[in-house]
Amino acid sequence: DNITSQSKERRVPTSRIGRLASFGGLAAGMAMSSLSDAAMKSFGISEQDSKSNVSVVDPKLTEVFDRVRQSADYMPVSQMKKVLVEEFGEDWRSKVKEFDEKPFAAASIGQVHRAVLHNGTEVAMKIQYPGVADSINSDIDNLVSLLKFWDIFPEQLFIDKFIDVSRRELAWECDYEREAEYMNKFRDVLAGEEMYGVPEIFPELCTKRVLTTQLITGIPIDQVVNLPQDERNYVAASVLRLVLREIFELKYMQTDPNWANFFYNEQQQKLWLLDFGASRSYSKEFVDDYIEVVKGAADGDRELVLEKSKKLGFLTGYEPKVMLDAHVDAIMILGEPFANDDVHDFSTQNTSHRIMNIIPVFMKHRLTPPPEETYSLHRKLSGAFLIATKLKAKFACQRMFFDVYEQY
Repeated sequence: DNITSQSKERRVPTSRIGRLASFGGLAAGMAMSSLSDAAMKSFGISEQDSKSNVSVVDPKLTEVFDRVRQSADYMPVSQMKKVLVEEFGEDWRSKVKEFDEKPFAAASIGQVHRAVLHNGTEVAMKIQYPGVADSINSDIDNLVSLLKFWDIFPEQLFIDKFIDVSRRELAWECDYEREAEYMNKFRDVLAGEEMYGVPEIFPELCTKRVLTTQLITGIPIDQVVNLPQDERNYVAASVLRLVLREIFELKYMQTDPNWANFFYNEQQQKLWLLDFGASRSYSKEFVDDYIEVVKGAADGDRELVLEKSKKLGFLTGYEPKVMLDAHVDAIMILGEPFANDDVHDFSTQNTSHRIMNIIPVFMKHRLTPPPEETYSLHRKLSGAFLIATKLKAKFACQRMFFDVYEQY
C-alpha cells in the first residue's frame, strides 16, 4: 500500500504535449537516471542496488527514480472510470459486488484497486493509465533527443542498444494480456510448491489494460528484515533459488526484482510473486553458454568464463588484455556466492563497490554492448543478491547452483 494521506488525484495527460508539460521539469533528471540505470544494468548492478549506495548514484537521481517510477499520485475517479467503461462497457460496475474507488497502490503505468467479486472473493484490479501504451515510442524518442542534444556520454555505454531494449521491455509491461499469460505459466509450474505462491487470475475481468487477480496479504520483502534470522535466511534463499530455476530450468523469468513484487505471508511461510509484466523467455542456445559462465565463476575457471563470454557476445576478442581481465574479474565477483560451500554472509558483501571500481576500464575499452538478454537477467540476479543483503541473510549458495547445473 503506497497511497498515503499525501497522495492526491492528478489527471494523467493523454497527449504527447500534455505529458511533456506535466513532466517537463523532470525530463533532464529522467534522462540522467535512465543512463545511470543503463550503466548499472550493463555491469550487473540493479537500480535498487545503485540506490542503496550513495557513492554510486547521486541522491538527486534517486529522487527522480522514486518520483517517476514509484509515483503515488493517482487518477481522478472520472478518468479511472472512463478506462473501465472502455474496457468492459457501461455496466462494468455490475461485474463486482464491491469496488474501492480510491486505489491502494499506484506506480508509473497504473494503479491498483481493491474489489470484491459476487462470490465474496477479494481481488486486486490493476488499471493502466490512459495513453501509456500508445505513448511509449514517442516518450522514448523525446528522451533520445535529449541524449543526442547533450552528447556527453561515452560510446562505450552503447545507449542506443539500451534504448532499444528499454523500448521493448516497456511495451511488454503495458500489455496486461501478455502479463496474464506469464502469470498463469508461473502459477502452473509452481502449483505444488509450498514456499511460492502466484495469485489466481480472473479472466472475465482482464483485458490489455486491466488485470484482476486474487488479493494477497503479507508484507513487502524489504520488511522481512524485522523477522528472525532463520526466517530472513529462508526468504532470501527462496528468492535466489527461484532465480536459478527461472533461467536454467524454465528458461523464462520475471525480470523485475523490485521489493514490492515479492510479498511474504508469515503465517503461510509463503513467498507470493507479483507483477509479471517484465517477464521474458531465453533461448536454449543462450542458456547453454550462460550456465557455463556461471560454472566457470563457481569453479574459479577464468579461461572458461572468457571463452563462453566471447561466444555469448560480451566480448569481441579484439579488446586489450586489461579489458578482458576486467570483464572476467567482474564475473568472478558476481559468482563468489557459488564459489564455495560455506555459508555466505550477505550482510558483509560489497559487490557493487567492487564492480564500480572496474567500470572505468569498461568505459575506456569496451567494444561491444552486452547481450540484450543480460540487461534483464543481470537486473534480476543482482536484485536477488540485494534482497539477501537487505535482509542480512546468511545461507550457503553453492549447492543451489550445482543442483540446477547437474540437472541441466
